[in-house]
Amino acid sequence: MSAPIPASVKLQPADNVIIATRALQPGDQAGNLQVLDNISAGHKIAEHDIKQGQALIKFGQTIGFATTDIQAGAHVHSHNMEFSDPGVHHSFCKDYKPTQYAEHPEERTFLGYHREDGSVGTRNYIAVLTSVNCSATAAHRIADAFSDEDLLQFENVDGVASFAHGTGCGMAGDNEGFANLQRVLWGYVKNPNVGGVLLVGLGCEVNQIDFLLDAYGLKQSPTFQFMNIQGMGGLRKTIEAGIEKVKAMLPEANKASRQPAPLSKLMVGLQCGGSDGWSGVTANPALGYATDLLVKYGGTSVLSETSEIYGAEHLLTSRAANQKIAEKLVERVRWWEDYTARNNGTMDNNPSPGNKRGGLTTILEKSLGAVAKGGTTALEGVYKYGEPIETKGFVFMDSPGYDPASVTGQIASGCNLIVFTTGRGSAFGSKPSPTIKVASNTPLFEHMPEDMDFNAGSIISDGRSIEEVGTELFELMIKVASGEHSKSEAQGLGDYEFVPWQIGAVM
Repeated sequence: MSAPIPASVKLQPADNVIIATRALQPGDQAGNLQVLDNISAGHKIAEHDIKQGQALIKFGQTIGFATTDIQAGAHVHSHNMEFSDPGVHHSFCKDYKPTQYAEHPEERTFLGYHREDGSVGTRNYIAVLTSVNCSATAAHRIADAFSDEDLLQFENVDGVASFAHGTGCGMAGDNEGFANLQRVLWGYVKNPNVGGVLLVGLGCEVNQIDFLLDAYGLKQSPTFQFMNIQGMGGLRKTIEAGIEKVKAMLPEANKASRQPAPLSKLMVGLQCGGSDGWSGVTANPALGYATDLLVKYGGTSVLSETSEIYGAEHLLTSRAANQKIAEKLVERVRWWEDYTARNNGTMDNNPSPGNKRGGLTTILEKSLGAVAKGGTTALEGVYKYGEPIETKGFVFMDSPGYDPASVTGQIASGCNLIVFTTGRGSAFGSKPSPTIKVASNTPLFEHMPEDMDFNAGSIISDGRSIEEVGTELFELMIKVASGEHSKSEAQGLGDYEFVPWQIGAVM
């Protein structure tokens, strides 16, 4: 029999809080303490008496400050702790030593679709993209015309997917929001998981298809077509013409077939959503270990969600490959401080109510756990939202913490696989790049078996190591990259999760 799970865990020697591994009641023992309150699993307990104003320490880092005196054994949460900026933004890459790896005797590969530009896809979709929301219905109806049965004869095509959004007009044609949208559309056209593209517009929108073609040098070809509803003579004619264009693309896209490719061709977007008190203890560190392995084999991992690294950016700038990269990350954080302020918000508006019910109290605590997804290797680059990522290794892409918008940007930047950790649960999925969902705790994995691909909660429930669980997750990533369906793919998710980050006035 395995040893019983302790009632609590302490993450770092410097911590002054411990974490409940199960629901506890007054009088229960947690380590050497007698618990004073009802405490849910994943929530914090004061390890000793803490004075008002004293820093609360978890992960060996400050996560907030006590708003009142807290007794040893008491629940530590929103009622007795608060956020305050710890002033850690400017810890730059001093004497950073990258993680050293033993050389592997063999090259690892996955089975992917090789593209003319040298990139490799993990999927092979035909994408029906819109320039503006006015053409959303046309795009959906074109894609919906192709059932699974219709595609059986095209065994190398994963599907026809529509990517419609809620903007493209009523916006300035020269601001940050417009630039984001243009980069996203171009990025989806170029993503290696896309084998054919039909771009559909209305004709009079701000986001003109011609602008996109000129800006990125795109031209019509058997696998890239575009049209406007006004030019085609109406919605019905556009849908009929679009269906015919996709029919003509299918044989071309089907010419691609899965062939071995080195893991250096994988670019994995790192995400977390519906986080809880265990996310930064189990799922995120396990994903960090898996992505360290990916980087070891020459691949690329992409951390994002700038609003969810706030207060933990020093852990990234201190491992930046050079000062310029570190300063670029800090500039993005400062932009977010201004962005939230001018929209009458604060950076501590995050965590969400669900995060707090799961045990997270402040953005500092959430961010310190979220950064663990990035592993331990050097930060090799910082990119704008949807900007093409050309650097190998661990990089950062600026984005909101809102999962659909963040993943949309990662896919536009070139990610051909997404790994998404969650503690509260998620039904997220994405196309054209598949999402693997990782549960931070075993009860969630057992409660949502149709949605969770992997259980990192076994680190607590079964006493397994982060290295063991992270290695298993790494192997699952290779399997899904090679064609094994994730749970979200099996449920057909991904057409409605395309959400370009909209910034600026709607006019």
